[in-house]
Amino acid sequence: MNAESVYAALPIPLQNLACTWAGRQRARTRFTPYFHETLRSWHRSGFGSAESLREIQQARLVELVRRARSFVPHYQAMKLGEPKPHPDPDRGIREILSMFPVLEKSEYRDAPESFIASDIPRSRLMKGKTSGTTGSALPLWYTPETLAEEYATVWRSRNRVGVELDDPHFSFGGQLLVPLRQKRPPFWRRNAWGHQTLFSLYHMTKENLPAYIDAMHSLPAVYVQGYPSSLHLLGRAMLDSGRPLPSGRIKAVFPSSESLLAFQREVIEKAFGAPIFDRYGTSEFVVSMTGCSAGRLHVDMEFGIVEVEAEEETEDFVRGPLLVTGLGNDATPFIRYRVGDVGTLAKKPCDCGRPGDVFLDVDGRVEDYVVTPDGRWVGRLDHIFKDQLDIAEAQIVQAERASIEVRLVPRPSYDERAERRLIKEIRARLGDEIRIDVRCVDEIAREANGKFRAVKSTVGRNVR
Repeated sequence: MNAESVYAALPIPLQNLACTWAGRQRARTRFTPYFHETLRSWHRSGFGSAESLREIQQARLVELVRRARSFVPHYQAMKLGEPKPHPDPDRGIREILSMFPVLEKSEYRDAPESFIASDIPRSRLMKGKTSGTTGSALPLWYTPETLAEEYATVWRSRNRVGVELDDPHFSFGGQLLVPLRQKRPPFWRRNAWGHQTLFSLYHMTKENLPAYIDAMHSLPAVYVQGYPSSLHLLGRAMLDSGRPLPSGRIKAVFPSSESLLAFQREVIEKAFGAPIFDRYGTSEFVVSMTGCSAGRLHVDMEFGIVEVEAEEETEDFVRGPLLVTGLGNDATPFIRYRVGDVGTLAKKPCDCGRPGDVFLDVDGRVEDYVVTPDGRWVGRLDHIFKDQLDIAEAQIVQAERASIEVRLVPRPSYDERAERRLIKEIRARLGDEIRIDVRCVDEIAREANGKFRAVKSTVGRNVR
């Protein structure tokens, strides 16, 4: 019996204890002395000038490139010259980055271990994977310091709106917290260590949503975080039932993992009685942008550099694919990495007064819901493919409530065992009633913008 089966068999109080233990372990990994030191430092630099932020970027870029050319096989093979800082940091950054060709995902996918820095002991490396939004999860390596720096960008943003690390909060993520067989509330579990109430995304039926709404009104929380698709679904139910939260009951809503759509923002802010502060980041630890009171996304410039390949430009903005350079991931440096998203960089300072680069928007991951035969609406299913390294790309297509079709581009290692693992992951989230048809294809058609959605459903298309 594996850990998931053991957890599912536990009574709810012991499941809460397991969530608390897991929360304690996560906190010890994320909120280290280096995290607190970095957060204090970046609070200070965040109030500096755009020029001082460029100086920080240039200094970190010079160090990153020096290490990459000395210790990272992929960059050693380029025979790069010595990076030289310039009195004008803008110019210096441009000159250093011009030494590098654009790094495509396929290039990293073909030889990921050639990006690992040899001067970092393997015992210090943490291993992860990309989210698999396109059904193609990539292996990643990073250090505890890299993880701490990313969380410093998150918590600098939250501290700015009066949210503290130990504040109670609600979370709506993709974890399998509540067994699907459970038919009565509570459809949430408690991480007492992190003052966190974690809600199941997989029990949000029309019949169950009143219990979620009751919890919103009765349980303690200073802020809410989670997938916009789930927050929107709950928010609509709160408004439809005439039970929004009183304005000011919570301080802020922090969406994650999905692109936040305009109609979702409107519903969520109205239902929860609090402003949304969005964030854009990636699994590769290459970029972080955090939202402000004006609804824009500010680049956390100490953490990364963002370039835009211009496809459209006016006197107010430049828009195009993003090339990102992570300044904090010294274990596997990504320099001028085409991350796969498109953004709109403003040419004028933000009304909120924060210095540095600011984006009007970033087009990230836009998905549909899958509707199960028993009436559950489930969004954000790309994590099904996170550990499916035998699959190059995958997409879920739904034309009727009774079934889904999984279109996948198999790798050579894909076999019947890999297919069984895939179906098990899908059933863990969608249940046993839905029919699952797996179809291997040579390629998956893209949308007009060159990307494709992990889920395409004419049954569960986002409704307004």
